[in-house]
Amino acid sequence: MTVNKLYHLFILQLLVVFLSTFQLRAQSNGFEVIRSMELMNQIFEQLDKYYVDDIETGKLSKTAIDAMLNELDPYTVYYHESDIEDYQLMTTGQYGGIGALIRKIDDGVFIAEPYEGNPAATAGLKAGDKILEIDGNSMVGKTSEDVSTALKGPKGTEVSILVEKPSGKKEKVSFIRDEIKIKDVPYSGMIDEEVGYIKLTSFTQTAASEVIAAYNDLKSKGMTKLIFDLRGNGGGLLIEAVKIVNMFVPKDQLVVTTKGRVVEENRTYKTMGMPLDLNIPVAVLIDGGSASASEIVSGTLQDLDRAVIVGSNSFGKGLVQRTLDLDYGSKIKLTIAKYYTPSGRCVQRLEYYDKEGNAKPAEIADSLLTRFKTVNGREVIDGRGIEPDVDVEQNEYSRLTAMLFVKNILFNYATKYYYEHESIASPEQFELTTEEYNQFKSYVLEQDFDYSTASEESLKKFREIAEEEGFMDESKDVYEDLMAKVVPSKERDLEKFKKEIKLLLENEIVSRYYYQKGRVQQAFRGDEDLLKAVEILNNSEKYNTILGN
Repeated sequence: MTVNKLYHLFILQLLVVFLSTFQLRAQSNGFEVIRSMELMNQIFEQLDKYYVDDIETGKLSKTAIDAMLNELDPYTVYYHESDIEDYQLMTTGQYGGIGALIRKIDDGVFIAEPYEGNPAATAGLKAGDKILEIDGNSMVGKTSEDVSTALKGPKGTEVSILVEKPSGKKEKVSFIRDEIKIKDVPYSGMIDEEVGYIKLTSFTQTAASEVIAAYNDLKSKGMTKLIFDLRGNGGGLLIEAVKIVNMFVPKDQLVVTTKGRVVEENRTYKTMGMPLDLNIPVAVLIDGGSASASEIVSGTLQDLDRAVIVGSNSFGKGLVQRTLDLDYGSKIKLTIAKYYTPSGRCVQRLEYYDKEGNAKPAEIADSLLTRFKTVNGREVIDGRGIEPDVDVEQNEYSRLTAMLFVKNILFNYATKYYYEHESIASPEQFELTTEEYNQFKSYVLEQDFDYSTASEESLKKFREIAEEEGFMDESKDVYEDLMAKVVPSKERDLEKFKKEIKLLLENEIVSRYYYQKGRVQQAFRGDEDLLKAVEILNNSEKYNTILGN
């Protein structure tokens, strides 16, 4: 029997297994599956036989798979065997490497932030170091993904890195890679004598154990009220969310229900252990970056009237994924169900599949939204993520501030500041003096960049319309006077938006000395969500009124 016939026999057997395994409900659907797979097989075979150039079969098949999955939702993903380390990082928070964030700036890739106590920091690599070579291979002009891949490797292997310091001096450092574990809880501490704070950034396999450890530590320090920060937490493992909810609610309490097209995916998840504390007042912080498992925790505690939710609307991801093993060391993570909080609501905001062509997914229509009740009878809504009990107005950064971040001007100046100052005050106390901020302003004015204001753009549109309608001549003086006031002025705007720029710059500087923990601590200053949560927790009457107790 020829190789080609064996190949087709294998495909036929695969189809038989596929059909029997999934027990397709309709003959027409089964036929469509067979027809589609046969056509894909024939196209691939003809390309391999007749295409004018040799084709990279592996690359072509991955492109085809990715394109097919892109028609579904962004959470259904194929992991090629070469990408398995990315999958492991997502689920465990662990990878083999040097322990540092990197950043692309202009034509180079730089160390952006080494993790405290990890190989990069121990070897003396600093934020602002430009990576020139890795193991003798030039990294000049490479993407950040290329550099990241080169830096990663099995625990115990040696890596040699040539960096260029901000001074221009080149240094070669060799050290041993380690198993890097990114902490789910990068910081926990006491805000005051009674209010404790826990920051959770992900839901990997150690999320619940890290939160419980942080909680017990804060209790030993006198904590009687808790702020649980889920802002920017994109989620992770559902079971870890259930365990964390279990800290504050009784055993056998329904936390989340999943419902899928396949009956076997219809499941209920209840708390399985004894709670740590049923009475401690809890405030949960959320924002637009809080998704998935973060929304299970915040949504369930809200439905059960067990915590006050503070901040802004969460992302709205009510989809559940499962990872399945494929041949040749690859995997597929696919959406298998939607999840529902105890009140019965699904927080999913976007409809991914029912869209036409390349159209962006649309929000679920207002007419389809349903209202539900919490245990105490408070009204909550589905289809819009988690709406906070206390909505804190979120101030958008000015165009200048955004440009200072995007152009890495804040990053570069923080590096400059670090090499000019041996030490600084603690994260909570550090603050730039007026003279130091003026030095920063002078530095910014030397940089070559442009930006526009929203007001300037709106006025330009107004001029176009006024000219079309013939009103511009009589409005010219007023227009020019207004334009003079809103056209960008770096010197003026550096003073006008001093407060927000200064806080961001101080946070970047603090990270040079105190790493990730320092960032969190410094960010407390001016954190409106946090201040509102403290205010609510310290007013028991207000706290209970919000929860309907």
